[in-house]
Amino acid sequence: MTRLKSLLMSMENKTKNWREMYEGLIFIPACTPGNPTEFPVTGSDPTYWSGGDVSFTVETTNRMAFDRPTILCQIPAEMLEITDYSTAVADDCYRQFIPYLEDLNAELYNRNKPPEETGYYYMAHPTGEILVRNSAYFTMRPRKDYKNLGGYKIINYPDEELGAPQMCLSMRFQVQLKPNDKKKAVQLLVGNLPNIAALFIKYFDNERSNKVGELYKKQKGLRNWLKGSGYCAFLANGSILPRDSKTGGAMEGAIPFIAPADEEIEVCGIKGLGIRKGVTVITGGGYSGKSTVLDTISAGIYDHILGDGRELCVTDISAMTISAEDGRSVKNLDISPFISWLPGGDTEHFSTYHASGSTSQAANILEAMDAGAKLLLIDEDKSATNFMIRDALMKELIRREPITPFTERVNELHETCDVSTILVIGGSGEYLAIADNVYLMDEYLISNVTEKAREIYKKSIRNNTAVEEASIPKVKDWYQHRIISTDGFSPYPKQFGREKLEVPDIGFIIIGEEKINANFVHDIVCNEQRTAIGFMLRLLETKEGGGLFSEPEHETVDIVQKTDELYREIEEKDIDMVYSGNFPDCDRFLAYPRKVDFMAVVNRMRHVNFLNHS
Repeated sequence: MTRLKSLLMSMENKTKNWREMYEGLIFIPACTPGNPTEFPVTGSDPTYWSGGDVSFTVETTNRMAFDRPTILCQIPAEMLEITDYSTAVADDCYRQFIPYLEDLNAELYNRNKPPEETGYYYMAHPTGEILVRNSAYFTMRPRKDYKNLGGYKIINYPDEELGAPQMCLSMRFQVQLKPNDKKKAVQLLVGNLPNIAALFIKYFDNERSNKVGELYKKQKGLRNWLKGSGYCAFLANGSILPRDSKTGGAMEGAIPFIAPADEEIEVCGIKGLGIRKGVTVITGGGYSGKSTVLDTISAGIYDHILGDGRELCVTDISAMTISAEDGRSVKNLDISPFISWLPGGDTEHFSTYHASGSTSQAANILEAMDAGAKLLLIDEDKSATNFMIRDALMKELIRREPITPFTERVNELHETCDVSTILVIGGSGEYLAIADNVYLMDEYLISNVTEKAREIYKKSIRNNTAVEEASIPKVKDWYQHRIISTDGFSPYPKQFGREKLEVPDIGFIIIGEEKINANFVHDIVCNEQRTAIGFMLRLLETKEGGGLFSEPEHETVDIVQKTDELYREIEEKDIDMVYSGNFPDCDRFLAYPRKVDFMAVVNRMRHVNFLNHS
């Protein structure tokens, strides 16, 4: 860090762009190792070293925040005695590092001044989910290849003295520098950062890290089992399902989840309830815990941290939470499996800027299936009633009804498309007859009441004289086969020359002419995922339409194919590859989003034309 201090102190007193810090000038004298010539050589290296092997790379955050650099801190894993390089362990390391940054912020805090005047450390604040993030990961890093001579003068080590690359813990955070105060910058960067890195290494809780690694192995084992089993979710005995409304963590004093004795299975040495593929209904009285169980199943899409309470509850990774979404945009979607006709409308090529509750829920299901979802999670309270059910009395009264309720298609989804459904039902008995399994929640305890539910339903049918409606024809093709036109698929607003991308922390993604409401994409769990989706959209749009690399207007793009290609590229590199510093209204911290959630955002775009695949 000596070189960084020299560069900071050499800046102008009222510097605004901190250019020298980002460029990282190095000066190699003549006739030295690495420079045998008679002339000195200059270069650029914005990575600065402390304690031998700990490095801090200064990165530009965005074009409007030169006084708020992003720092990539890299610490050799061997210094932390870490041999498990999983996402879960990297996530835990970052959580252990955060308190040191928060302690620095507490020292800098002045109630009468904003962070811009005192200095501040910004960091990602992960919740209970373990996600692939650009703020915490393991990667190989070359060793330091030079020796400092003072200031920014260096000499290179001979090649034979260079060690092998090291596996390093990589962590990103940001530092708000005080304007026109290079001495304060020295304190914030050169003084504080090496100190907290040293403390982090000294007091690193390796025992906790090992426990996280062991938990990850169990979670991975459960997920591997789930892939090849006849189950779509697993809830471990002893899990704490209710959430504390203030912290989001496990509710203190809550009743632990216990599988019914006759339903209990053991997987990877863990006992609990396995929910089979097919149609599952969870029912019970008000405040019995049925929605909490569904929320836990939804949360099980992601692994959870040690102590979350739900860390051994896992769900099919493709699961999608479905609800009604009045007012959403739908473009050229075949909703005829659920809506046979509309006044003046074509339900096989349905488009609207303001979908109703029933048409939006139909669209959400069909789009989720098209994106690869194999499990639908539905709560009656968040659904359109006329879409979910129509009982025998209403069938008798209303003879001409365009809506085929979900009750009459849900088994077909499983039989023909291998798409399972888990529903929370509290007010309708229509699903009791068609469910493969019915679970009853009573005072937070769960039991299987499938046989009893069927008997009750049969008894009600015997006493019901209403005429049954004719059987519904099976759907020939549940999938959409759509492409999009590049006309309108652009990050450039009309009549403006500069790209536009904003991801405010209120559930919206604003790109080009679009203001996409992602609040109803329920399984996006943080703004870092939404921000990543925004950058991914921008990357596709600049390559495929409306941007610098656009094809002629009205060209078409197979958005599914292009999305698959982008995801493969991200997996080969990392999620940070999609980031661009051209957008000051976007956060620097990114988290990996699922493809089904990315496609759900694309499907909500209002200015893009979806076309039938020829």
